[in-house]
Amino acid sequence: MSSADLTGHVSPGGPSWVLDLGPAVVRKCSVGPMDNNAYLVTCRATGKRLLVDAADDAPRLHRLLAEDGAADRPEALDTLLTTHRHQDHHQALAEMVRATGATTVAGADDADALPVPVDIRVEQGDRIRVGDLELDVVALRGHTPGSVALALGTLGDTGVWTTLFTGDSFFPGGPGKTGSPEDFASLMDDLEQRVFGVYDDALVLPGHGDNTTLGAERDDLPGWRERGW
Repeated sequence: MSSADLTGHVSPGGPSWVLDLGPAVVRKCSVGPMDNNAYLVTCRATGKRLLVDAADDAPRLHRLLAEDGAADRPEALDTLLTTHRHQDHHQALAEMVRATGATTVAGADDADALPVPVDIRVEQGDRIRVGDLELDVVALRGHTPGSVALALGTLGDTGVWTTLFTGDSFFPGGPGKTGSPEDFASLMDDLEQRVFGVYDDALVLPGHGDNTTLGAERDDLPGWRERGW
């Protein structure tokens, strides 16, 4: 798909969506019965790679790796981040770690609930390095205590300044599901202060479904608060 197509629609068994950001290339595919998104971020200068959410269907994730793999390391994976503890986001995690030896990363408060040891536990303000790329960790508390998003700041032909991988904390149309009014308030506070207050009109790549932008969603923030979900 063209990198000019920012909607990023993918379906299980279908082709990957590709976003060329110059220094970085992002690939998105759908896996599993819950139509989870998995994202592969490649540093063009070094070939180092990060997978966001080994959600399901390890064979499809291996094919995702092979799509842009170097001839001498077609399925190499350096880092594997899990956005949160819910099972549909880590069903292929153990297999992908076993096969690739990737360094595992997760939010500190969700790490113990994952099926593999977590090498790096991250919190708000931390950074993850992938080759020459740096991604900021944004803690979004509420969907789960340790949910994290990643912000990749780079500019490509699309004019996208920042790309946000938000897991299940933020989708087109509002925040992710929460279990109590307190959790909802926490997530809304983090979204307003740590996302909308920082990243302007970034492209949002969620854990399920199509992409959106902060600019497209910003005017609806008061309505989300009012409805309570």
